[in-house]
Amino acid sequence: MSAFFIAMAFLESAVVVYLRALYYPEGFDFPLAPMSPTLVGTEIGREAATILMLLAVPAVVTRRALERFAWFCFGFGVWDIFYYVWLKVLLDWPSSLFSRDLLFLIPVPWVGPVWAPCVISLGLITTALVILHGRDRDPAFRVSTTAWALLIVGALLMILSFVIDPLQRSFGVQALLNSSGDALINGREYMPEHYPWPWFAAGFVFAVLGLFITWRSALRPPIRHTT
Repeated sequence: MSAFFIAMAFLESAVVVYLRALYYPEGFDFPLAPMSPTLVGTEIGREAATILMLLAVPAVVTRRALERFAWFCFGFGVWDIFYYVWLKVLLDWPSSLFSRDLLFLIPVPWVGPVWAPCVISLGLITTALVILHGRDRDPAFRVSTTAWALLIVGALLMILSFVIDPLQRSFGVQALLNSSGDALINGREYMPEHYPWPWFAAGFVFAVLGLFITWRSALRPPIRHTT
């Protein structure tokens, strides 16, 4: 299964290689090169299709919701990490883990250093392995409500770290789709300011606590029912 997600990552990076050859022949960086609304819309559709593909694999593997979630986390993590691995192989980019990247466009643009999504991807893979291990030991294993709350709050805070600066500076999808008007509004002069890493750090702490609780629960001996 890992081979499938690694292959998906190559396809994703191959599209980026073509786009950068057309729009960033001297290397990707902000501000963004102007792109037609049709192409921006296509990119948004491609991202949505990628998420659907990542959801489809777990749906085929298992019918259990928690295990589907775990396999989605595993697939997303492997795919995202190898996306950057392939870009490094094909373009020798990023130059460092601190390179800025346009991470996502749905529902608003996400901007951040490369290390941040890589840390999240490693966390997703770890979360998946913990859940799958717990289910392997005990088919009745569940993630507690407390752990879910911590994981969700952590995820939201880390996502906020990617979108807070673009949102505050009117750098949105509708702005990218608008091919005329003010340069900042359509994204052509948007330059990311200092990455708000404290938001990410706070989210990381919440997520780690949630993962720790889940790990402790996964290690408990399964309850044997006697008759």
